[in-house]
Amino acid sequence: MSRRARAAKRETPPDAKYHNVTVAKIINKIMICGKKSTAEGIIYDALDILEREGAKTQVNVLEQAVKNATPLLEVKPRRVGGATYQVPMEVRPDRSLSLAIRWLLKSAKARTGKFMAEKLAAELGDASKGQGATIKKRDDTHKMAEANRAFAHYRW
Repeated sequence: MSRRARAAKRETPPDAKYHNVTVAKIINKIMICGKKSTAEGIIYDALDILEREGAKTQVNVLEQAVKNATPLLEVKPRRVGGATYQVPMEVRPDRSLSLAIRWLLKSAKARTGKFMAEKLAAELGDASKGQGATIKKRDDTHKMAEANRAFAHYRW
């Protein structure tokens, strides 16, 4: 770990089509080997599929899915004496957004389907309704934090 000052956070510029920072962050997260145009195509196709299925506004569905998937609590291991405790802690806003996006994309990749755009559209639709693998992951994280509430006094 560096002992110098913390690196400054860079702001992500909004995407070209919807002018939305969250869409841009998802594009950057799904991008592999620097192929940004391919990642943009996947995201935009997924949002078009959502619109064809009768969603009100694509970006609103995406924002609702990310909001529903965003965790409030998580557990972090803390070593006290010879034992390691799972200590529940609140999640910083930037980390919670990152976790939500990561969980959405991971559960979309795990779905069975033909194309990534279709799988992502299905996962976003489910997450915006409060169901699906991503919401289950968030609920499991909250349950783990609730179960280890007794160790909350170890946080520092």
